[in-house]
Amino acid sequence: MKLNERSVAHYATCDSPTDHAGFLRKRVERHHHHAHHHHATSYQRRWFVLKGNLLFYFEERESREPVGLVVLEGCTVELCEAAEEFAFAIRFDDAGARAYVLVADGQAAMEAWVKALSRASFDYMRLVVRELEKQLEEACKSLAACRQSPRRSSSSSRKRHLSNPALLPLQEKPAVLENGYSTWGSGAASSAAGSLAPGLSPGMTESPVSPETACFSKLHGWYGQEIAVLRREWQERQKRGHP
Repeated sequence: MKLNERSVAHYATCDSPTDHAGFLRKRVERHHHHAHHHHATSYQRRWFVLKGNLLFYFEERESREPVGLVVLEGCTVELCEAAEEFAFAIRFDDAGARAYVLVADGQAAMEAWVKALSRASFDYMRLVVRELEKQLEEACKSLAACRQSPRRSSSSSRKRHLSNPALLPLQEKPAVLENGYSTWGSGAASSAAGSLAPGLSPGMTESPVSPETACFSKLHGWYGQEIAVLRREWQERQKRGHP
């Protein structure tokens, strides 16, 4: 893949959001051909900046141009056995690809880097989007099933409120359900208002938000009782203001 060096350098230092940044030590291996192919290993301290799936590294934090770039696609991030503590590696799927061994300053910094780098690729984002789409589809199916069975929701709601005396007059005349939503007639509103107004606050001790609350209509019906009281009070004020 070809990258435009000028555009990449500008993106590395511009004001676009940074996903993670900090100092890491990067392992450098040098080959000595005159010493029976001996490998000398050293570490360079570099300032790393992660933006999207691009990992830049600079000589210093104040440097204006990166000295290297790692494209985080087709790779895995894993802890590695190394002479240095808090070391981890970026390894690519290609057999001949170079592996980057990096060393953090501590356990917390190492874990933060591994977490950020593991989530940087587009492959990871595809998995996240796919899972969110699946959850949304299941939620829509659950809501559709809820709306198709309003009678069961109304009866279970009525059973849940039998222990609350303040709610009994309301349940004697069930609310009409349309597509899973409660609708209030003038008769039901005034009946509920007359019975609930004195003891609404102290009586409503049972919260509808619980594992048994499967349908939005239950929540709607619960909070609709308070609306009925306010409507009743408004009607009474209108009558007193216009005898």
